Amino acid sequence: MHNSHKNNHSREYSHIGTKAASVEFSGVSKIYPGNVIAVDQVSLRVEAGELVTLLGPSGCGKTTTLRMIAGLEKASSGAIYIGENDVTGLPATDRDVTMVFQSYALFPHMTVDQNVAYGLKLLKLSRSELKNRVENGLALVGLQGYGDRLPSELSGGQQQRVAVARAIVLEPQVLLFDEPLSNLDAKLRRQVREEIRDIQQRLGLTVVYVTHDQEEALAVSDRIIVMSNATIAQFGTPQELYAKPVSEFVADFIGEANVIPVYIESLQNNMATVRVGDHEIQMDSNNLSIGRAKLAIRPHQINLFPSERHNTFDAVIKKCTYVGSHIEYRLDSNLGELFVVDHQTDSVFEEGQLVGISFSTSGPVLLSD
Repeated sequence: MHNSHKNNHSREYSHIGTKAASVEFSGVSKIYPGNVIAVDQVSLRVEAGELVTLLGPSGCGKTTTLRMIAGLEKASSGAIYIGENDVTGLPATDRDVTMVFQSYALFPHMTVDQNVAYGLKLLKLSRSELKNRVENGLALVGLQGYGDRLPSELSGGQQQRVAVARAIVLEPQVLLFDEPLSNLDAKLRRQVREEIRDIQQRLGLTVVYVTHDQEEALAVSDRIIVMSNATIAQFGTPQELYAKPVSEFVADFIGEANVIPVYIESLQNNMATVRVGDHEIQMDSNNLSIGRAKLAIRPHQINLFPSERHNTFDAVIKKCTYVGSHIEYRLDSNLGELFVVDHQTDSVFEEGQLVGISFSTSGPVLLSD
């Protein structure tokens, strides 16, 4: 998005954020015929003006949750609120919610202007107000001057921006995105997600965003809801989910983790003495009690040394992959197979080499067994 256009158009849209509303689920379930539970007793709250991402593997319930906010699926039980209003029984047309689909869903025979104006036609606006809103919407997504083109004359990234403009001009209380970037290549994905985040923050929009891409979720969200098997596994800021996962599933889903079985031998205050293989280490107990537990360690929290170092675990380099900014190692050790990312690219350990490993003092997290 071109910086020169930012300031002139955020003023004209400065009132949008005042319409933004919270979204609340209270014990919401969605059960399909044959007793297929897609969403199971979910309670959550998205604050007005916040961007919250629903993240999880396919089939976890995230898209069904989004479609229930939109009114495209009816909740089987529980209550859904937008702002103060109970919308559980309202059809999609009576909710002040707009959805941006994965497929963009642009009308191929209409120009960009006509596509953006399509939803506005129902609002009975004057011609000048309609034209104004369409121009402002396209300016917000960096597409002023593209109004006369057909979707087939645009790139995938530009088509996605038209879909965003079409949603924004309706000034909805809640804006929903369903995997909006999955049809774009990696570089464009990064650019468009930054633009979506930029628009959301400048206009103070309430956005609920669905993705299965963890990097995308970490980059755009105020908070993330990780879903697993139709329920919420964890809800928190990107930093909380990455640094303090509550389960092995979350640890591994948000940025890879090595998960090692350990034993908590003793506790003092909030510190635990933990037996890892034939070593003892001291670390935050994470409110666990004495007994079996798991240790989650990020790939960059494992340090590699030549094997003659004392007080390290022994391991053998099984595979070594150079990927430019860092080297990825797969290790065999008596703790199991470990995945390590090392940013020291000038000194490389060889495959088959015996090495010593230690863990960063801050970072690894204890999880319940």
